[in-house]
Amino acid sequence: MVRRPPVLNPQLSKVDGLAFLGLSLSRRSEEGHPDSITHQTAFDLNEVIDRKYEYLASTNDDGWLVGGGEPGPPKSYKLPAKDSAHVEIMRIGTYNPAWGGIEEKEIVAVMRSGKILIPQIEVLPTAVVANPDKPPELEIRFDMPTAVDFVDLKAPLPHNWQLRFIHNQLFKHFQNPSRFCPGAFHSTIVRKAEFRSEQHKHAYFAKCNAVLQRWAIDGPKALNNGAWDADGTSLKKPGEYNSGIYLFTDRTKVTHFFPPNFLPPYDTEAKRQIILSFLAEEWDEKTLSWKKAPAAEKSLSSKILEALDCGNPIEQLMAK
Repeated sequence: MVRRPPVLNPQLSKVDGLAFLGLSLSRRSEEGHPDSITHQTAFDLNEVIDRKYEYLASTNDDGWLVGGGEPGPPKSYKLPAKDSAHVEIMRIGTYNPAWGGIEEKEIVAVMRSGKILIPQIEVLPTAVVANPDKPPELEIRFDMPTAVDFVDLKAPLPHNWQLRFIHNQLFKHFQNPSRFCPGAFHSTIVRKAEFRSEQHKHAYFAKCNAVLQRWAIDGPKALNNGAWDADGTSLKKPGEYNSGIYLFTDRTKVTHFFPPNFLPPYDTEAKRQIILSFLAEEWDEKTLSWKKAPAAEKSLSSKILEALDCGNPIEQLMAK
């Protein structure tokens, strides 16, 4: 049974489409398609793909979607295509409201109005996984590895918090029937990945884990670290912070760039309150409703301090 996308209103979502707001991870590479555009140099996704097919036996005809894309003959014999690496934050669908979408001009106006707070996007890839499809897609994930501390305003924010922060704002503002987010925040690397053997599969993921661990040492990085516009040219008026989000007609067509308008630092009480207010909920795609986000567990030391304030500290501590 094929499960349809978890759109906001299935009855009014008439025509499926590919327009979305999200991140671009595209990067020109000597190994990829010459028409690829560079939107980031923070992460070289060639490090987590298998161009020489040492681990994989086959993929679908698109081949590698990231790391510069597919160059075509004689370097490769998949469909030639430029790098389309991206992370969807909100799928719009179409620009036709009658089909369940939103007019492009409305989206652009909202994103430029300041109604959606866009922080400086600094992210860290957290995993490379095979999704449940058979054969699977390989995805590079951008999860929040820890829960949010809603009590201590000085506690560090989890890696990749910016994605949920923007996602929740977009979901609260836009109510078009075709709106949804395609699962966890991720970028698809390749589709219909068939491994040569289970041993090759384990070796591939071990290689990816080693790369991820090396990236983790440096921590989150700004994506648009070169002040690039949607078409890959330099921004006309770059600022100190330029890592924002993009509007895509589809994964191959980036049309608009929206720079950060909610700037660092994020450790002031006022800004932290704003951030936590939007991180306090998660969208449940099964019920199509909001639910409370999990909070970070209290440390053992804080539990002990709380217990010491009570009549029977041992009893109180054990109860927690």
